[in-house]
Amino acid sequence: MRNLFAALIASAMFTSPAMAKCLDRDAACEIELGEYHVLAPEGPADDTRPAVVFLHGYGNHGGNTINNVALIEPMLVRGYVVIAPTGLPRENGPGSRWSFLPEDDRRNELAFINAVLEDVQAKAPFDRSRVLLAGFSEGAFQTSYIACETPEEFAAYAPLAGGFWRPHPDNCAGPVRLLQTHGWSDGTVPIEGRPLAGGKFLQGDIFQTLQIWRDANSCDQMRADERTTDGPFWLRTWTHCAPGSALQFALHEGGHALPEGWSDFALDWFERLSTSEVSQ
Repeated sequence: MRNLFAALIASAMFTSPAMAKCLDRDAACEIELGEYHVLAPEGPADDTRPAVVFLHGYGNHGGNTINNVALIEPMLVRGYVVIAPTGLPRENGPGSRWSFLPEDDRRNELAFINAVLEDVQAKAPFDRSRVLLAGFSEGAFQTSYIACETPEEFAAYAPLAGGFWRPHPDNCAGPVRLLQTHGWSDGTVPIEGRPLAGGKFLQGDIFQTLQIWRDANSCDQMRADERTTDGPFWLRTWTHCAPGSALQFALHEGGHALPEGWSDFALDWFERLSTSEVSQ
Protein backbone atom coordinates (compact mmCIF):
# COMPACT_ATOMS: atom_id res chain seq x y z
CA MET A 1 0.00 0.00 0.00
CA ARG A 2 2.85 2.37 0.88
CA ASN A 3 4.51 1.76 -2.53
CA LEU A 4 1.22 2.34 -4.32
CA PHE A 5 0.73 5.63 -2.44
CA ALA A 6 4.26 6.75 -3.39
CA ALA A 7 3.64 5.89 -7.02
CA LEU A 8 0.41 7.91 -7.05
CA ILE A 9 2.20 10.92 -5.53
CA ALA A 10 4.99 10.65 -8.11
CA SER A 11 2.44 10.41 -10.92
CA ALA A 12 0.68 13.52 -9.64
CA MET A 13 3.99 15.38 -9.53
CA PHE A 14 4.86 14.59 -13.12
CA THR A 15 1.44 15.59 -14.40
CA SER A 16 0.84 18.71 -12.27
CA PRO A 17 0.34 22.01 -14.16
CA ALA A 18 3.50 23.53 -12.64
CA MET A 19 5.63 20.58 -13.70
CA ALA A 20 4.12 20.47 -17.19
CA LYS A 21 4.62 24.22 -17.70
CA CYS A 22 8.25 24.03 -16.62
CA LEU A 23 8.85 21.25 -19.17
CA ASP A 24 7.50 23.44 -21.96
CA ARG A 25 9.83 24.95 -24.59
CA ASP A 26 8.76 28.49 -23.73
CA ALA A 27 8.69 28.33 -19.93
CA ALA A 28 11.73 28.74 -17.71
CA CYS A 29 12.19 26.76 -14.51
CA GLU A 30 13.33 28.97 -11.63
CA ILE A 31 15.57 28.07 -8.71
CA GLU A 32 17.33 30.22 -6.13
CA LEU A 33 20.52 30.67 -8.17
CA GLY A 34 18.90 31.34 -11.54
CA GLU A 35 16.78 29.78 -14.24
CA TYR A 36 16.93 27.07 -16.88
CA HIS A 37 14.90 25.30 -19.55
CA VAL A 38 14.51 21.55 -19.88
CA LEU A 39 12.93 19.10 -22.30
CA ALA A 40 12.53 15.37 -21.84
CA PRO A 41 12.25 12.74 -24.59
CA GLU A 42 8.92 11.08 -25.25
CA GLY A 43 8.03 8.14 -23.07
CA PRO A 44 7.72 7.43 -19.36
CA ALA A 45 10.07 9.02 -16.82
CA ASP A 46 13.19 6.89 -16.44
CA ASP A 47 16.15 7.58 -14.16
CA THR A 48 18.47 5.57 -16.43
CA ARG A 49 18.26 8.11 -19.26
CA PRO A 50 21.37 10.11 -20.21
CA ALA A 51 21.32 13.90 -20.25
CA VAL A 52 23.01 16.82 -21.98
CA VAL A 53 23.58 20.15 -20.27
CA PHE A 54 24.19 22.74 -22.99
CA LEU A 55 25.50 26.22 -22.10
CA HIS A 56 24.56 29.08 -24.42
CA GLY A 57 26.84 31.70 -25.94
CA TYR A 58 27.41 35.32 -24.90
CA GLY A 59 24.27 37.46 -24.80
CA ASN A 60 21.95 34.49 -25.23
CA HIS A 61 19.82 32.47 -22.82
CA GLY A 62 18.54 28.96 -22.21
CA GLY A 63 15.22 29.62 -23.91
CA ASN A 64 16.91 30.18 -27.26
CA THR A 65 19.03 27.07 -26.73
CA ILE A 66 16.05 24.81 -26.02
CA ASN A 67 14.27 26.15 -29.11
CA ASN A 68 17.24 25.50 -31.42
CA VAL A 69 15.70 22.54 -33.24
CA ALA A 70 18.86 21.56 -35.14
CA LEU A 71 20.76 21.33 -31.85
CA ILE A 72 18.15 19.88 -29.50
CA GLU A 73 15.93 17.57 -31.56
CA PRO A 74 18.61 14.94 -32.30
CA MET A 75 19.31 14.71 -28.57
CA LEU A 76 15.64 14.19 -27.71
CA VAL A 77 15.20 11.60 -30.46
CA ARG A 78 18.11 9.64 -29.01
CA GLY A 79 16.51 9.60 -25.57
CA TYR A 80 18.45 12.37 -23.80
CA VAL A 81 17.02 14.78 -21.26
CA VAL A 82 18.20 18.19 -22.49
CA ILE A 83 18.92 20.93 -19.98
CA ALA A 84 19.67 24.55 -20.96
CA PRO A 85 20.71 26.77 -18.03
CA THR A 86 20.79 30.55 -18.39
CA GLY A 87 23.73 32.73 -17.39
CA LEU A 88 23.48 35.90 -15.31
CA PRO A 89 22.17 39.15 -16.87
CA ARG A 90 24.78 41.18 -18.72
CA GLU A 91 25.84 44.41 -17.05
CA ASN A 92 25.85 46.46 -20.27
CA GLY A 93 23.31 44.95 -22.64
CA PRO A 94 20.54 42.44 -23.21
CA GLY A 95 20.87 38.70 -22.73
CA SER A 96 23.12 36.89 -20.32
CA ARG A 97 26.66 35.63 -19.86
CA TRP A 98 28.68 33.16 -17.81
CA SER A 99 31.08 33.87 -14.93
CA PHE A 100 33.70 31.62 -16.45
CA LEU A 101 36.92 33.48 -15.69
CA PRO A 102 38.59 32.47 -12.40
CA GLU A 103 38.50 36.07 -11.10
CA ASP A 104 34.76 36.50 -11.87
CA ASP A 105 32.95 35.63 -8.65
CA ARG A 106 29.44 36.86 -9.49
CA ARG A 107 28.15 33.29 -9.27
CA ASN A 108 29.64 29.86 -8.75
CA GLU A 109 28.51 28.41 -12.07
CA LEU A 110 29.29 24.79 -11.18
CA ALA A 111 27.18 25.13 -8.03
CA PHE A 112 24.40 26.64 -10.15
CA ILE A 113 24.53 23.83 -12.72
CA ASN A 114 24.49 21.20 -9.98
CA ALA A 115 21.49 22.91 -8.39
CA VAL A 116 19.78 22.84 -11.77
CA LEU A 117 20.47 19.12 -12.12
CA GLU A 118 19.04 18.44 -8.68
CA ASP A 119 15.89 20.38 -9.60
CA VAL A 120 15.54 18.59 -12.93
CA GLN A 121 15.63 15.19 -11.21
CA ALA A 122 12.23 15.95 -9.65
CA LYS A 123 10.76 16.81 -13.05
CA ALA A 124 12.49 14.60 -15.62
CA PRO A 125 14.67 11.92 -13.97
CA PHE A 126 18.00 11.01 -15.58
CA ASP A 127 21.20 9.14 -14.73
CA ARG A 128 23.61 11.61 -13.08
CA SER A 129 26.56 9.41 -14.09
CA ARG A 130 25.65 9.82 -17.80
CA VAL A 131 25.66 13.60 -18.22
CA LEU A 132 27.51 15.36 -21.04
CA LEU A 133 28.36 19.01 -20.33
CA ALA A 134 28.63 20.97 -23.57
CA GLY A 135 28.52 24.59 -24.63
CA PHE A 136 28.90 27.02 -27.52
CA SER A 137 31.26 30.03 -27.62
CA GLU A 138 31.20 31.58 -24.13
CA GLY A 139 29.36 28.44 -23.02
CA ALA A 140 32.34 26.49 -24.36
CA PHE A 141 34.68 28.66 -22.29
CA GLN A 142 32.61 27.85 -19.21
CA THR A 143 32.57 24.16 -20.12
CA SER A 144 36.35 24.16 -20.51
CA TYR A 145 37.04 25.77 -17.14
CA ILE A 146 34.73 23.33 -15.34
CA ALA A 147 36.42 20.42 -17.14
CA CYS A 148 39.81 21.80 -16.11
CA GLU A 149 38.97 22.22 -12.43
CA THR A 150 36.62 19.25 -11.88
CA PRO A 151 36.99 16.70 -14.70
CA GLU A 152 35.19 14.06 -12.65
CA GLU A 153 32.04 16.19 -12.20
CA PHE A 154 30.51 15.07 -15.53
CA ALA A 155 30.86 11.96 -17.64
CA ALA A 156 32.38 13.99 -20.47
CA TYR A 157 32.75 17.50 -21.90
CA ALA A 158 32.16 18.92 -25.38
CA PRO A 159 33.17 22.58 -25.85
CA LEU A 160 32.17 23.95 -29.26
CA ALA A 161 33.84 27.11 -30.62
CA GLY A 162 35.71 27.99 -27.45
CA GLY A 163 38.45 26.91 -25.05
CA PHE A 164 40.46 28.98 -22.54
CA TRP A 165 41.39 32.65 -22.30
CA ARG A 166 44.87 34.04 -21.82
CA PRO A 167 46.64 33.55 -19.58
CA HIS A 168 45.96 29.88 -20.19
CA PRO A 169 45.74 27.67 -17.09
CA ASP A 170 49.14 26.41 -15.99
CA ASN A 171 47.64 22.93 -15.75
CA CYS A 172 44.35 21.10 -15.41
CA ALA A 173 43.22 18.18 -13.30
CA GLY A 174 42.78 14.89 -15.11
CA PRO A 175 42.02 12.55 -16.60
CA VAL A 176 39.31 14.22 -18.65
CA ARG A 177 37.03 12.96 -21.43
CA LEU A 178 36.70 15.82 -23.87
CA LEU A 179 35.65 16.52 -27.46
CA GLN A 180 36.93 19.88 -28.72
CA THR A 181 35.16 21.18 -31.84
CA HIS A 182 36.16 24.32 -33.74
CA GLY A 183 35.57 26.02 -37.08
CA TRP A 184 38.47 26.64 -39.44
CA SER A 185 36.83 29.92 -40.55
CA ASP A 186 35.76 31.11 -37.10
CA GLY A 187 36.41 34.85 -36.88
CA THR A 188 34.62 35.47 -33.58
CA VAL A 189 36.72 32.97 -31.64
CA PRO A 190 39.63 32.33 -34.04
CA ILE A 191 41.66 29.20 -33.48
CA GLU A 192 44.59 31.40 -32.45
CA GLY A 193 42.41 33.64 -30.26
CA ARG A 194 42.12 37.44 -30.42
CA PRO A 195 42.16 40.53 -28.17
CA LEU A 196 38.90 42.11 -26.98
CA ALA A 197 38.06 45.45 -25.32
CA GLY A 198 41.25 47.07 -26.55
CA GLY A 199 43.39 44.20 -25.31
CA LYS A 200 41.84 44.00 -21.84
CA PHE A 201 40.74 40.45 -22.58
CA LEU A 202 42.61 37.91 -24.69
CA GLN A 203 41.04 34.77 -26.06
CA GLY A 204 43.23 31.71 -25.86
CA ASP A 205 44.77 29.48 -28.51
CA ILE A 206 42.89 26.25 -29.24
CA PHE A 207 46.10 24.39 -30.09
CA GLN A 208 47.63 25.43 -26.76
CA THR A 209 44.38 24.36 -25.11
CA LEU A 210 44.81 20.90 -26.64
CA GLN A 211 48.33 20.72 -25.20
CA ILE A 212 46.88 21.43 -21.76
CA TRP A 213 44.38 18.59 -22.21
CA ARG A 214 47.16 16.24 -23.41
CA ASP A 215 49.14 17.05 -20.28
CA ALA A 216 46.09 16.50 -18.07
CA ASN A 217 45.54 13.12 -19.73
CA SER A 218 49.23 12.16 -19.52
CA CYS A 219 49.33 11.48 -23.26
CA ASP A 220 52.74 10.05 -24.18
CA GLN A 221 53.21 12.19 -27.30
CA MET A 222 52.10 15.49 -28.78
CA ARG A 223 50.96 14.20 -32.17
CA ALA A 224 47.59 12.54 -32.54
CA ASP A 225 47.50 8.75 -32.78
CA GLU A 226 44.61 8.79 -35.22
CA ARG A 227 43.83 11.31 -37.97
CA THR A 228 40.91 11.26 -40.41
CA THR A 229 39.66 13.69 -43.04
CA ASP A 230 36.51 11.87 -44.10
CA GLY A 231 33.15 13.53 -43.68
CA PRO A 232 32.27 17.01 -42.38
CA PHE A 233 34.76 16.87 -39.49
CA TRP A 234 38.53 16.44 -39.67
CA LEU A 235 39.49 14.47 -36.58
CA ARG A 236 42.60 14.17 -34.46
CA THR A 237 42.40 11.62 -31.65
CA TRP A 238 44.86 10.90 -28.83
CA THR A 239 44.59 7.35 -27.46
CA HIS A 240 47.97 6.68 -25.78
CA CYS A 241 46.92 8.51 -22.63
CA ALA A 242 45.86 7.86 -19.04
CA PRO A 243 43.25 5.17 -18.36
CA GLY A 244 39.78 6.61 -18.30
CA SER A 245 40.65 9.58 -20.49
CA ALA A 246 39.49 10.54 -23.98
CA LEU A 247 40.57 13.42 -26.19
CA GLN A 248 39.47 14.27 -29.71
CA PHE A 249 39.73 17.45 -31.79
CA ALA A 250 37.12 17.95 -34.51
CA LEU A 251 37.77 20.69 -37.05
CA HIS A 252 35.10 21.80 -39.52
CA GLU A 253 35.37 24.30 -42.35
CA GLY A 254 32.64 26.65 -41.11
CA GLY A 255 32.70 29.73 -38.93
CA HIS A 256 31.31 30.66 -35.53
CA ALA A 257 28.12 28.61 -35.69
CA LEU A 258 26.68 25.20 -34.93
CA PRO A 259 28.03 22.93 -37.69
CA GLU A 260 25.48 20.71 -39.40
CA GLY A 261 25.23 17.30 -37.78
CA TRP A 262 27.17 18.28 -34.65
CA SER A 263 24.64 16.93 -32.14
CA ASP A 264 24.64 13.40 -33.56
CA PHE A 265 28.41 13.55 -34.03
CA ALA A 266 28.97 14.58 -30.40
CA LEU A 267 26.54 11.97 -29.04
CA ASP A 268 28.17 9.25 -31.16
CA TRP A 269 31.48 10.18 -29.53
CA PHE A 270 29.91 10.29 -26.06
CA GLU A 271 28.29 6.88 -26.47
CA ARG A 272 31.57 5.31 -27.59
CA LEU A 273 33.37 6.39 -24.44
CA SER A 274 32.78 3.09 -22.66
CA THR A 275 34.65 1.23 -25.40
CA SER A 276 37.25 2.26 -27.94
CA GLU A 277 37.36 6.02 -27.34
CA VAL A 278 38.46 5.70 -23.71
CA SER A 279 42.17 5.06 -23.26
CA GLN A 280 42.96 1.70 -21.71
